[in-house]
Amino acid sequence: MAVEADAAASPELALADADINWDRLDKTRFHVIGAVLFTAQSGLLHPTAVVKTRMQVAASGLSHMRGTSVFAHILKHDGIPGIFRGFGTSAIGALPGRVLVFTSLEVSKNIMLKYTERFNMAEATRLGVANGVAGMLSNLVSCVYYVPLDVVCQRLMVQDLPGTAIRGGPLDIIWKVMRAEGIRGLYRGFWLTALTQSPASALWWGTYGTAQHIFWRSLGYGDNSEKKPAQIEMATVQATAGMVAGACSSVITTPIDTVKTRLQVMDNVGAGRPSVLKIAKNLIKEDGWRGFYRGFAPRFLNMSLYGTTMIVTYELIKRLSVKDR
Repeated sequence: MAVEADAAASPELALADADINWDRLDKTRFHVIGAVLFTAQSGLLHPTAVVKTRMQVAASGLSHMRGTSVFAHILKHDGIPGIFRGFGTSAIGALPGRVLVFTSLEVSKNIMLKYTERFNMAEATRLGVANGVAGMLSNLVSCVYYVPLDVVCQRLMVQDLPGTAIRGGPLDIIWKVMRAEGIRGLYRGFWLTALTQSPASALWWGTYGTAQHIFWRSLGYGDNSEKKPAQIEMATVQATAGMVAGACSSVITTPIDTVKTRLQVMDNVGAGRPSVLKIAKNLIKEDGWRGFYRGFAPRFLNMSLYGTTMIVTYELIKRLSVKDR
């Protein structure tokens, strides 16, 4: 009855559980449940990230093979552990990162939703702007933590491939990178990531917020609707909006991701330290402009599936974390 009463007080009765704001969440429950469910989700999608990274980095025939062929190649030569290289480091390392990301995301979105109330704009636009700004700000904050983690995990994924010189376990890689390049070695690609992935994150969350609003309205749920969507309907709409957001983002960001991945893991790219310009020239020389879309299929699959499963998981965590009344 408490939830129903809260929904009744909301101007969007039907969708009170479809867009739960930060103030309604039990923060401890939110982060604990999130740690468990997101680790499981990451494990399911990790093989696609390994395949994508191998395709983007390898100077061998792997870079010109289909994603399914690369997957089969890894299984044949490295077995199951091969397609899960770097997962332990990624899963454990991501736990504090998620707290940082989702706290900054929800707080920023809450502030933006309140701030944009004063403007005369369509609700879909308002939600898109609030979600987009929150996505961009949370990504900027998370880059400080996630870029070093990304560097280590990707080096684990591509060990023994041409162009990679540093090998070992996670701590070995950190030590060797620090010894060779100092702290900046762990932040290879930081500015490229921050300046490109932040707008990409804004695009993802902005598209998601707008798409979900449009889908609900097309299904007949409005400000004065008396009916509430069933749980399965809620999950389906949010999954579809997440898939649309992930697909749009992957098309736009794959070239940048290819350059960033090579920048973070390649060591033999000519004289001096690797740079964005050197990496881009090598890609064009090796494969023309289509080289920037190496690994596009597994990345498209990864981001579409990630967008779908992440947002369904995320929204479920929020529903499970609503404060008891």
